[in-house]
Amino acid sequence: MRIYVGEDYKGMSRKAANIISAQIILKPDSVMGLATGSTPIGIYDQLVKWYEKGDLDFSSVVSINLDEYKGLSGDNDQSYRYFMNKHLFDRINIKKENTYVPNGLEPDSKKACQEYNDIIEKFGGIDMQLLGLGHNGHIGFNEPGEAFEKETHCVDLTKSTIEANKRFFEREEDVPKQAYTMGIKSIMQAKKIIIVVSGKDKADIVKKAFLGPVTPEVPASVLQLHNDVTLVGDKEALAGIL
Repeated sequence: MRIYVGEDYKGMSRKAANIISAQIILKPDSVMGLATGSTPIGIYDQLVKWYEKGDLDFSSVVSINLDEYKGLSGDNDQSYRYFMNKHLFDRINIKKENTYVPNGLEPDSKKACQEYNDIIEKFGGIDMQLLGLGHNGHIGFNEPGEAFEKETHCVDLTKSTIEANKRFFEREEDVPKQAYTMGIKSIMQAKKIIIVVSGKDKADIVKKAFLGPVTPEVPASVLQLHNDVTLVGDKEALAGIL
């Protein structure tokens, strides 16, 4: 595992964006696994800046996102499709038909998950998968205790996740209770993985995930078994392992 340290969030974002841009320059038709959440926003902003300067071309890139809330349309401002459009897709020259996010409006969970697995397979798998890291070690919506062998599947969101999401919705009953997510097996099949972390509140889980035992109780710990993982973080997040 390679580790890159940024002085702060901005430095971490730039280092991660460098790695992603190198992948796209070397393989213009890269299949990129992308993530949502607060941590990648700075990375996407940096990639957009380089695109605007003419340094990056996304016209042949395919993107496949990790997850989406079940029941939300892509037009809902809390959906992950909306997030990706806002922070990246609408700001670069990627073809919209080459951007994939699980279909949150598909009520048949089995069908939605199989269709997404088929998309990943159609493109020959993911070249580089970007991941964030949850405080409990989750990656995507793969919460502690999830079996490592799962591909794309439907998950019931934990009470803590639902509680945390309440502030984004007008009514509590509007908060999604389920989500579609790539499974650990899908993630581990990516050729390269880059995981990004920021802030001192992530220091403990970074230590557990990368220095502790490999266990479903810390989903990200499985990344220790992948042969091409890059961890990029700021000094505070990596304080426990440096």
